[in-house]
Amino acid sequence: MVRLAVPAAAMLIAAAGFTILRSTAGIELAARTGTAVRPVTLPAVLTAAAVSALAGWALLALLERLTGRARVVWTVGAVAVLLLSLLAGPTAGITVGAKVGLALLHLAVGAVVIGGMRWRGR
Repeated sequence: MVRLAVPAAAMLIAAAGFTILRSTAGIELAARTGTAVRPVTLPAVLTAAAVSALAGWALLALLERLTGRARVVWTVGAVAVLLLSLLAGPTAGITVGAKVGLALLHLAVGAVVIGGMRWRGR
């Protein structure tokens, strides 16, 4: 039941970060996809946070059934995925502010998911 709180917390931190970046910092989050520029919307941020948290949860549950070192293996993999996401996602931002904002969102959600799932891992 506690693991269910991790995706919810990831979505909450993503929503808070998005709101702070847009409202307080005045950063317009937009990313280049090919030749098009697309705004990064709150639903997209929430979906990305939920999908990444649920995928992490599923992988950790699978690893717990397959190995006695599930938490270590999962943590190494999760950190690697976070680092790869920092190479792909934020670099698509159209301004420096958007790149920094997207990187902060990735790091915030990653910290919640990795910290939360690792803490609950067996």
